[in-house]
Amino acid sequence: LQDAVPMTLGQEFQAFATTLREDVARLGEIASFFHEVNLGGTAIGTGINTNPDYQPAAVAELRAIAGLPIVSAGNLIEACWDTGAFVLFSGMLKRTATKLSKICNDLRLLSSGPRGGFNEINLPALQPGSSIMPGKVNPVVPEVVNQVAFQIIGYDLTITLASEAGQLQLNVMEPVIAYNILHSLELLTNAVDVLRTKCVVGITANAENCRKHLEASTAVATALTPAIGYERAAELAKQVLSSGKTIREVLAEQPDLSEDLIAQTADPHLLTRPTRSRLAS
Repeated sequence: LQDAVPMTLGQEFQAFATTLREDVARLGEIASFFHEVNLGGTAIGTGINTNPDYQPAAVAELRAIAGLPIVSAGNLIEACWDTGAFVLFSGMLKRTATKLSKICNDLRLLSSGPRGGFNEINLPALQPGSSIMPGKVNPVVPEVVNQVAFQIIGYDLTITLASEAGQLQLNVMEPVIAYNILHSLELLTNAVDVLRTKCVVGITANAENCRKHLEASTAVATALTPAIGYERAAELAKQVLSSGKTIREVLAEQPDLSEDLIAQTADPHLLTRPTRSRLAS
């Protein structure tokens, strides 16, 4: 782990929300591929032994019954063996699960401690204590979501291999494809619900600890670069590390830096977003 530049918890959680909203939209787009059917293609898509009027009539009736925009596939022969829509949808489920797992890794890391870790956020204590460590709070919900993601990643590989295993105009592996997609959906739906209700809504910030981490970090020196230049900022960062002082203490020892400039290094608006900062003046 390396120090970089400051950000707020709000920015971090907003990024989490944005990436998940994106995946929800993509899942909806890909799910529309399932509206194509090869009804009327019979054995291999040639339509042998069917009346020419059967396919449009049957598809229209199915559309009315299902209440979905069901359409006939453009090429019934291709539709008989192609399971690409399942692979695409499963891959999107895997992507969503992977992102959720990464987010849960961050939650575990940010809540680590209280002494040996970051301790910047608190997760709800669903399983306080352990068999030998009283008071220990395990991040059990993020850990569950991690494991769900691992399972969905495995299901996706199964679906990929089953799709690849088709021969000529038939794929007899569709049962395992359907099973794994439905199970992936069930697992992911349950995991998201548990993560939201049992973890995310109960997260609180350790504001004081976040402030201490910011003050002890050399990252603030980056914000001074427009005002004092890169080399001077780098030298001040080295002084912070070698002296054990905070960046503001080191800045206060610099006779040529104004109190106003030093005070601005604690302004989150100047440290966490583009601004026409007075630090550059």
